[in-house]
Amino acid sequence: MIDRAIPLLYLAAAASFILALKWLSSVPTARRGVIVGAAGMALAVAGTLMKPEIESYRWIAVAFVAGTAIGVPMAMMPMTAVPQRTALSHAFGALAAALVGTAEFYLRAPAIDRFIMGALVLEVLLGFLTFTASLMAFGKLQEILPTRPITWRNQNILNFTLLGLAAASGAYLVARPDAIPLFPVFGGLALVFGVMLIIPIGGADMPTVISLLNSYAGLSAAAMGFVLDNKLLIIAGALDGSSGLILSVIMCRAMNRSFTNVLFGAFGQVQATAGAAGEQRAVRSATPEEAAGVLQAASRVIVVPGYGMAVAQAQHKVRELYDALTKAGVDVRFAIHPVAGRMPGHMNVLLAEANIPYDRLVEMEEVNSDFPQADVALVIGANDVTNPAARHDTNSPIYGMPILDVDKARTVMVIKRSMSPGFAGIDNELYYLDRTLMVFGDAKAVVGNLVKEFAGGT
Repeated sequence: MIDRAIPLLYLAAAASFILALKWLSSVPTARRGVIVGAAGMALAVAGTLMKPEIESYRWIAVAFVAGTAIGVPMAMMPMTAVPQRTALSHAFGALAAALVGTAEFYLRAPAIDRFIMGALVLEVLLGFLTFTASLMAFGKLQEILPTRPITWRNQNILNFTLLGLAAASGAYLVARPDAIPLFPVFGGLALVFGVMLIIPIGGADMPTVISLLNSYAGLSAAAMGFVLDNKLLIIAGALDGSSGLILSVIMCRAMNRSFTNVLFGAFGQVQATAGAAGEQRAVRSATPEEAAGVLQAASRVIVVPGYGMAVAQAQHKVRELYDALTKAGVDVRFAIHPVAGRMPGHMNVLLAEANIPYDRLVEMEEVNSDFPQADVALVIGANDVTNPAARHDTNSPIYGMPILDVDKARTVMVIKRSMSPGFAGIDNELYYLDRTLMVFGDAKAVVGNLVKEFAGGT
């Protein structure tokens, strides 16, 4: 009876994962996708726990309690910490796959056929490098580590050498599974390469890196499915790996960059001369009172959220401003750039948390044609995704990257802490245009003052 039930549970779980991905791709059905995905995982766990080869549930229960103790606080982290939480989730998942592969190697070696050994090598390689890379990404996102790229001469040569040594060690283990002393060396090389992979990557590339690490973790899980002869793991890992890869491609297209440029181009490296030159140029600044007066005269406003809004946790104040503007009859929409923030969909998540209506969030391709008709483009903490240099400055590191055409609005209002450059390390030409007003200060405080002034003046 149990032998018949397990495949059915796995089939239902696999179908749930596929439906979850389908529904998560659309905002109106995203909540349903989350519920179905969680239900599918519950079915998968239940089916696994029913396997007759399990002799004792003691250590499984201990692991369940430990996982719950870690997972519940992670789930309660604020929405602004979603990128960090995602990086940790990738780290834990990849480490689990790598440790399972390590245990299987020592249990089976040297009596492992080449196909299984090949899958095991892939599982451990991707698992360990994803583990350390995800921890490094977490450190950069949390600003425990420098968010800027750390580069030195011949760095890429060193990285490729490490990867080559790891791959060569793995290939030798496939041919000679009895080379047991080589396995720790192989695992260590994978761990070190994961660290070295993220060191030269700047915060501006984190959306792509996060989705790429998601793909690596999924592929590691799929390889683990072959090692354990578990079809559900193969399906779930393939879904995870392919969806992460597709999302990475979308992110790269949004930045008009290639995978190699993201991973080895050190985008976001500080340009020493850019900041100095920018400080000498004049900008038009405005007080919250003056900015509120501009908003009171507007009939169409497009809000452009960025990472500065996330850092200040200003999304709820932005909702208050949205309510005040719409109550006064102003048409308000939100322009979402694909790589704004630190992970794919970062701005969507924050604005959804503040209960901004979904139909007010408009993607870059749809909203760019509307900026010339907008009275005000209100930029809250977005930098590189609004820089006009991406269109014409061939020497700029962001040249060719599609941007939001905020400079075409009648008035551009920028809320920013200071004139410091964004992750690309260059000045934003937008700030020096005649139609741009700079409102300096913490985004949460400034938007709060705008709400007060706007309400008092209407």
